[in-house]
Amino acid sequence: MKKILIFLTLILGSLTFAQGQTLIVGMELAYPPFEMSNEEGRPTGISVDMAYALGEYLGKDIIIEDMAYGGLIPALKTKKIDMIISSMSVTEERKQSVNFSKPYAKSYLAMLVNNKSGIAKASDLNMKGKKVAVKKGTSGHTVAQKYFPNAEILVFDKESAIILEVSQGKVDAFIYDPLTIYKNWERNQDTTTPLLEQFETESQPWAIAYRKGEEDLGAQIDEFITEYKNSGKFNELADKYLGKERAFFKEKNVPFFFD
Repeated sequence: MKKILIFLTLILGSLTFAQGQTLIVGMELAYPPFEMSNEEGRPTGISVDMAYALGEYLGKDIIIEDMAYGGLIPALKTKKIDMIISSMSVTEERKQSVNFSKPYAKSYLAMLVNNKSGIAKASDLNMKGKKVAVKKGTSGHTVAQKYFPNAEILVFDKESAIILEVSQGKVDAFIYDPLTIYKNWERNQDTTTPLLEQFETESQPWAIAYRKGEEDLGAQIDEFITEYKNSGKFNELADKYLGKERAFFKEKNVPFFFD
């Protein structure tokens, strides 16, 4: 009996040690080229490369957990994942639930509008009868309520469904980051127009989210971000995954994520 107990203790101890050497990173693999899956179904993209680099920096194994964007913060709070690296903007509302690292990138919100919507600038959307689509759980939802209170706001779970609605003219505009707007415009040039001009007063900083009370981990993440940035790794990722888009943004004098 004593030998069995000793064996079980060793097994449990090994499991605890293994778990301590592993970090589960939550992200929604639906935002290429930051978070996506390759042809074999494996996670890839800028955020994935960054997550693995962070794991190497911390001496931890990394497991990528794919889940719906709106479920990321609840999963973090209930300890189903250990951190979020999913192009997540820092907002005051989110800061009530989780901690954020120092920003590693910044973005802002742009619009994809239907060509027949009559919308030439952002303020044209703030009218009764106009319909604006947003993705559930994104900062675009909050911003739409603030900047376009007179428009009807429609909330969707899937980006693909929104693009179809805009392309068909069932909604007037889609609010999201400029990279997504640019990519969807490329695929729907006959029916849509990108409005890339920044209509917010401030940009949207992106950061890594972690649980409250885990400030030691947060300090290590901040150190990693500083070192990763200073070594030029963010620019390498941008060139690897976004060379064409970066050149386009520079030509149009549009701010880029890592500028």
